[in-house]
Amino acid sequence: LGLAAPAPIVSLIPAVTAAMVCRMFPNTPAANIQQNLPVVLNALVPPQLDNKSMILMALATIRAETESFLPISEGQSSFNTSPGGHPFDKYDFRTDLGNQGPPDGAQFKGRGFVQLTGRTNYDVHGRSIGMGEQLIDNPDLANDPTIAAQLLASFIKSCEVRLQLALAAGDLTAARKLVNGGSNGLDRFTDAYNLGSSLIPDSVSA
Repeated sequence: LGLAAPAPIVSLIPAVTAAMVCRMFPNTPAANIQQNLPVVLNALVPPQLDNKSMILMALATIRAETESFLPISEGQSSFNTSPGGHPFDKYDFRTDLGNQGPPDGAQFKGRGFVQLTGRTNYDVHGRSIGMGEQLIDNPDLANDPTIAAQLLASFIKSCEVRLQLALAAGDLTAARKLVNGGSNGLDRFTDAYNLGSSLIPDSVSA
């Protein structure tokens, strides 16, 4: 139709390049990284997470949660769905996630770059990025790349102090647990963090 392609998003943290991140994500299509890296980096700037350790935290979290570097929805598994149960029924009454019964389990399943899960997280971090109740009303918005990047930044910001302490102590297991609640994806997280630590300059300011 003769419509011009949208202009590529300019990264506010140019010292962190797609080439570097491709090395941190050896199994990920380069096109996904080139498309979404600027969106992720730019979301780290307003909450002042634009320093090496928090950039590494964000990128390593994506490697652990959504290695495709695309925001995705959580799939069904034995961790979230009972044998013969309806999808995500194990989440329905998870009061620690703020869920209030069906259909909250499926409605607020993991989404985005950080796999945001649970009614409380959708509410708290949706408000944190200025969306009010929109994520509660339309949880699929968490898979929009720009919103997903802002939610990742919001989640990291919420535990920034504890993350910095864990990272300063070299305790990547503790850092992963602060975001994931466990050790899922720890091997990918650790690999990406350590690779990135050797690639990304100590000072990333433009």
